[in-house]
Amino acid sequence: MLIQYRRDIADLQQRIRNRRLQTFGLFGTPIALVATVAAGVGSKVVFWLHTEMPNPIVNTFTASAFILIAASVVQFWAEIGGEVWDDSGTSVRDLKLDLALAEERHILEARRHTAPTADRQASYKERLPPEIVRLRMESRHYRRLHLLMQWLLFISSAAISAVTAWYDPPQPAKGVLIGLGFTVTVITAATGYFKPRERAFNLQQTADAIEQHATAIELGIAPYNAPEEARNLELFATTVEGMRADQRMREQQLDQPQQGQQQVI
Repeated sequence: MLIQYRRDIADLQQRIRNRRLQTFGLFGTPIALVATVAAGVGSKVVFWLHTEMPNPIVNTFTASAFILIAASVVQFWAEIGGEVWDDSGTSVRDLKLDLALAEERHILEARRHTAPTADRQASYKERLPPEIVRLRMESRHYRRLHLLMQWLLFISSAAISAVTAWYDPPQPAKGVLIGLGFTVTVITAATGYFKPRERAFNLQQTADAIEQHATAIELGIAPYNAPEEARNLELFATTVEGMRADQRMREQQLDQPQQGQQQVI
């Protein structure tokens, strides 16, 4: 029963996403059509008021307008009478209400089937391997992002010196130097703001710590060597949740400006 509620909730979430896209298309396509026509008229007035517009530009505006008209007609047909969309005529607000009711029914059903604390703690231990895998994957992602940024920074910095030395004066390669300098500035700023190296280190550290405690409780070694299994499971769940809370706190600190991080610390 609980599985069916989860499926219903996931289905409603997907329907809400689809309906938002449909609504965006219904209202966005006519707006884009009006903007295209206005851009064509404005271009004619500003650039070619006393002459003919070039044929490629006229063809581009005309083709864009026809495509947007066709898209608007198809979308309105699907919305009004085509029965192509599952939720045609249904507002996102109604779907959100259905989702809230489904989540409430899921909570009520879950309360009626709540397992004992010892069973929940035991199942919590079994759910940790995917969490460790997720932390490691995110750590690898930020580590690769950091390496990519650093290599781009190294190459751009070296290229600036090489181009400057090759062209003296550097007027023929001024555009290249401007682009390389812009790249160096953007990468340096992005590295300092997003801090992918620190994020990768924190994620890897949390994953290793959780895995260490999972191995300890599996082998029954300290600090999970108490005679009562319930006591070990309770201590394990408390410890791991504390680690995950610390990880979230570190992520929040990395998202704050440097001055805000100093105040938090």
